[in-house]
Amino acid sequence: MTTHDTEHRIDVDAPAETVYDLIARAESWPAVFTPTVHVEQLERGQGVERIRIWATANGAVKVWTSRRDLDPAALRVRFRQEVSQHPVAAMGGEWIIERRGQAACSVRLLHDYRAVGDTEENARWIAEAVDRNSGSELASLKAAAEFAAERARLTITFDDVVTVDASPADVFAFIDEAGEWARRLPHVASVRLTEETPGLQVLEMDTRTADGATHTTKSVRVCLPAERIVYKQQVLPKLMSVHTGQWRFAATGAGTTVTSTHTVVVVPENIASVLGPDATVEQAKNYIRDALGRNSTATMLAAKEYAESRVAARAS
Repeated sequence: MTTHDTEHRIDVDAPAETVYDLIARAESWPAVFTPTVHVEQLERGQGVERIRIWATANGAVKVWTSRRDLDPAALRVRFRQEVSQHPVAAMGGEWIIERRGQAACSVRLLHDYRAVGDTEENARWIAEAVDRNSGSELASLKAAAEFAAERARLTITFDDVVTVDASPADVFAFIDEAGEWARRLPHVASVRLTEETPGLQVLEMDTRTADGATHTTKSVRVCLPAERIVYKQQVLPKLMSVHTGQWRFAATGAGTTVTSTHTVVVVPENIASVLGPDATVEQAKNYIRDALGRNSTATMLAAKEYAESRVAARAS
């Protein structure tokens, strides 16, 4: 079977250690790398970890499990997929960071892969996905490292919480069944949900804003039954360059605590066109926090009513 090798490279005007930390902390990738939807750490040992990654490739959503060997002294991270998805038969590679002085470095991203059936069609699909994602990831890595302070200034993370007198499974069902939201939630004008792989959803929504306008968003959602639903927006409103979030369902003695978490990176150059010429970054953050929090809370309160009515129906 043919093994294909690729290399992508970029120069970064930031310390090598800063870049290495971004690569090593895979759990932060959804907020850094455009293709990455969600990462879960399965195991962690001394310099070794196993992670599961959900990411887009050529417009499709894929999930795979990888082993990573982390070497901070050598500024290298090696990876090898343990469980791949069609059309990938096998894939591995390495991140290599090379110093260019104290505040600059070069990053090389290597891949080796084999295609299912060793066919030209499958190999071409993988080559296109590797080239597109590697270019996107390296560009995002460069921006995140070079503008770390500015990015931190533009980032907001917040929670909203609702308690429910029902089991996590009952509450999860409402959030999971997003295809029903247009008739269940007043702020959702229309919705299109596809789920070709169980637990892996693509959700496109037209949402009503407080002033009566509507905007369209598209998200990839990873649904982990009765525990979490993690998502990342692929089509975003003008004020956001990144929007990731999750719904968490925690059992309590009396029922369930539902937590909605959002992480957003503001687009400063769009603030004036959305909020007016004198609006500030802090005002944009407050606007986003109010809008997203209002919709999340409305969704959780509707889930509460839905779940508690199911409990009552079973008891009657």
